[in-house]
Amino acid sequence: MDEAGRLRADCGNCFGLCCVALTFTRSADFAADKKAGEPCGHLDGGHRCGIHADLRGSGYAGCTVYDCFGAGQQLSQVTFAGRDWRGADDGGRAMFAALPVMRQLHELLWYLDEARGYAVAAAEVERAFGRVDALTRLGAEALPGLDPAAERAAVGELLLRISEAVRARVPGRRRDRRGADLVGARLRGAALHGASLRGALLIGADLRDADLRVADFLGADLRDTDLRGADLSGALFLTHPQLNASRGDRSTTLPAALTRPPHWPA
Repeated sequence: MDEAGRLRADCGNCFGLCCVALTFTRSADFAADKKAGEPCGHLDGGHRCGIHADLRGSGYAGCTVYDCFGAGQQLSQVTFAGRDWRGADDGGRAMFAALPVMRQLHELLWYLDEARGYAVAAAEVERAFGRVDALTRLGAEALPGLDPAAERAAVGELLLRISEAVRARVPGRRRDRRGADLVGARLRGAALHGASLRGALLIGADLRDADLRVADFLGADLRDTDLRGADLSGALFLTHPQLNASRGDRSTTLPAALTRPPHWPA
């Protein structure tokens, strides 16, 4: 399997880990409370979600914005060699504890795999990919105690340099809105070509018809952001969870590596 495929969730090869390991808090995102390590009531015996076809309509919108970046199948089929948590002596506790760690590592690999395509600091990108990839192959005993913070910091610095180099190719003024509080901002039609929106709070912002080509979205909060008609061609470090949390439509232009969220109007 190529890296892009490996770093996409494959629920058919996972033991429903996100439906068990994570905590749900009754809210607009989850219709019921669920403790970490407790299977969701909608998870069936074959590790399939009984309401997957209508998660939003059933009150589980939070599930639609979660993406393990392939961590679930890595743990299920590689780390634990296909051993189901239901038959584990510890009830799956080791597997559940490892999921958040593996997810962070796979998210870093997702960004680094994208960075490979920019022909910037190529040797550094490959070294970083190799380091993080080696961590994903640690044994089941080592993973839960691993702190990915150091790698997150190192990879984040590398991705920042890559972003700056790529966006420097964009002519004209490139706006720097890193970490900006843009909650509810009225940015319809905004010229943000090549802008840095890294870590920006764009919750509920109006970005309809905005020019967001080659903008850096690493860590930006796009919950309920209106992206209808926006052009995100070549956007940097944008992920499916961010898109799934936002609102768009068929006139929203996405980077080639990303797919249109199923809840967006056709």
